[in-house]
Amino acid sequence: MTSSISIPAAVALPAANAGQLLKQYTPESAFFFASPTRTLLAQGVHDMILEPNGADRGDRLADRVTRVLASASRAGQGLPMVVGAVPFNSTSPAHLIVPRAIQSAGPLHRTSESPRSHLPITIQELRQVPEPRDYVRGVETAVGLMRSEALSKVVLSRMLEMVLREPVDLRLVLQRLSQQNRNGYTFAANLSDPTAGLSSAERGVPTSRARTLLGASPELLLSRSGLRVIANPLAGSAVRSPDPDEDRRRAIALLASEKDRHEHAIVVDAVAAALRPFCRRLSVPDEPSLTQTPTLWHLSSRLTGELRDLSISSMKLATALHPTPAVCGYPTDRARDAIEAIEPFDRGFFTGLVGWSDASGDGEWAVVIRCADVAGRALRLYAGAGIVIGSNGEHELAETTAKLGTMLNALGLDEAPERA
Repeated sequence: MTSSISIPAAVALPAANAGQLLKQYTPESAFFFASPTRTLLAQGVHDMILEPNGADRGDRLADRVTRVLASASRAGQGLPMVVGAVPFNSTSPAHLIVPRAIQSAGPLHRTSESPRSHLPITIQELRQVPEPRDYVRGVETAVGLMRSEALSKVVLSRMLEMVLREPVDLRLVLQRLSQQNRNGYTFAANLSDPTAGLSSAERGVPTSRARTLLGASPELLLSRSGLRVIANPLAGSAVRSPDPDEDRRRAIALLASEKDRHEHAIVVDAVAAALRPFCRRLSVPDEPSLTQTPTLWHLSSRLTGELRDLSISSMKLATALHPTPAVCGYPTDRARDAIEAIEPFDRGFFTGLVGWSDASGDGEWAVVIRCADVAGRALRLYAGAGIVIGSNGEHELAETTAKLGTMLNALGLDEAPERA
């Protein structure tokens, strides 16, 4: 079902400089998304894509998005766009909207302005879920499952829950993330309920507290432009070193690692298998390449394809791919069962999708990693690691710690504090 809100129709505002869009972002903004190809800033909510709780979305979400955008186009809204986030769990509701107004510009990495300095951050409460020693045990449990069951890979995550003395400065954190992630996907999705204040009949869903999902993901799930489709899975990682020689050695070792190449191949094979039914042609690299963030080296493969026809939207492709073994494991159902049994928390939007899709079917969807779920002074930071035969619990713990560094650095913290 969809729920229309009584505000003016969505409009596309004149294009602006990407840096200006970043400056215009406020905590009340509906959505911000910066990729290597464009920057988007959305304000207000014209329409929402509402899903009943507990319903497995399957292809229904993509079909619903197509209907909403087609209706908006018929209403004279030009080329309307859906923006927002889709959670990891297929039975949890997505948060997708047609914005009231949206601005678009070129890629943000062309800007060079540095954000202002952080004010000191005081952590009042801190909880690690699970505790580090329990995360290591979870890795050992997952490896044991792989030795006894038909399970090739499972991704296990951990979470930091923090309460700060002062509310998070979302604008400043987003600016810092954009500086760290010039070649990736920087995002801020307002998860607050825009229908709060309406009657329950008008609203259709319960109200929620003010929340923002923000982060800087290095991983593109999928983009579509016309018939051209691109997927860029990442799997297999190594923590970077501040010493250039050691950093180079770690990168070379990652590229040669049998364990990491096996993990990467599982993901690439699954992504290719999911895309082939939609493609006339699909090119899959024979070998992975290296890509980097300030904290990690990753094995990367860029798949490119030509779709069979224009009716196949980016949203349909994204939901067909999600979740890939890069964030869940393989086979998917067995990996989900292992995650449910081992992870002691609900991932929410972590390892879900964030991005946009327009009425022509074009769009970009990034994987929600290197992220935080923020509500005032309360934060949840997430990180995960792919577990395969040969994984070491202490090594995977170190990898997740490095991945948490993206958000911790953006908050002005050099590393994860042991205890508040």
